[in-house]
Amino acid sequence: MKKQTWFFKSLSVLTILFLGLVLTACGKTANTSAGSNTPAPSLAASSTAASSPSSKTAADAKPKEKVTINIGVQGKTGIFVYARENGFFEKAFAAVGAEVKWNEFASGPPHFEGLASGRLDFGSVGGTPVISGQVGGVDFKAIGVTGDGKKGNMIVIPKNSPIKELKDLKGKKIAVAKGSSAYNFLYMAIDKVGLKGDDIKVIQLQPDEARPALDSGAIDAWSIWDPYATTAVFQTGAKILVSGQDLNINAPGFLIARTKFTQEHPDLTVLFLKTYEQARKYYLDHQDEVADEFVKTQKLDKEIIVTVLKNSTPLLSPITAEYAKAHQEQADFLYSVGAINKKLDTSHVLESKFVEQALKELVTQK
Repeated sequence: MKKQTWFFKSLSVLTILFLGLVLTACGKTANTSAGSNTPAPSLAASSTAASSPSSKTAADAKPKEKVTINIGVQGKTGIFVYARENGFFEKAFAAVGAEVKWNEFASGPPHFEGLASGRLDFGSVGGTPVISGQVGGVDFKAIGVTGDGKKGNMIVIPKNSPIKELKDLKGKKIAVAKGSSAYNFLYMAIDKVGLKGDDIKVIQLQPDEARPALDSGAIDAWSIWDPYATTAVFQTGAKILVSGQDLNINAPGFLIARTKFTQEHPDLTVLFLKTYEQARKYYLDHQDEVADEFVKTQKLDKEIIVTVLKNSTPLLSPITAEYAKAHQEQADFLYSVGAINKKLDTSHVLESKFVEQALKELVTQK
């Protein structure tokens, strides 16, 4: 396949930024938002004790010195957003003498700045930021799969757009957040109809910038994830041109962790994953309650929230052979079109032992 020059230049800039972050990041402060003091709803199993892969007791799991766990959160919905509002992680980590701080991000790629500078320990991102982070030499691990990504990304067009199918995107202005999962999705989508990076005009915009551009007609299409896509559909009559599910693009998303943190605090890493799984189950089993919470905190119509929740199927899974293969194929695609400048063995950053231990312990606690 011929290299797509424009795409190569764009994502290469992101790679350079990652490398720069590794070399220069030294700040230890970050904008954080404290978790709500509202008591967490009852969870299916106790999250007050964690064990390492060697099955230590709850007392052994307590760090000798007080540890602050920095968690990244993005978007208006999702497990982390709900968990933050209800103190799920705060309660679990307080039981072992640790503190939780939340860090806001507009999309996946900025998480890696936090990882590189040592001021972020955990986060949830799509597969493309994981690939870019590996290219940039950021020291991290993908420690669990949060979804297959098929419903996560979409290309949205305005209500009265003349665009009818993917090939109609040729020559059009398309907004997307650079280095995000939607970025890779856009290029995989146009590749399926024989278009190259030079055939479209990509406008690099974060979600809060792209929506006004779509509404005003400044762009012709928007490659984005939910809840932004569904919100645009309900609020302006925008249309979904195509989704990952339509194209059967398997693009797993991941929980990520700073490698040094997992090495120094394996018990807290397991606790993080156990708490995430308990929050995930509560999130799925109490959709009406979750929807009402988001309506109140995010100021969105309930119909929008209900649709977003219905379209999302969050999970927590070890990185199976199927997910690992899909992730490797994404990296291979990016390399084949010149989007990254070296061929990756993505298995080097995939680590399932902590999530396997967490899920095993949750079963034994029942």
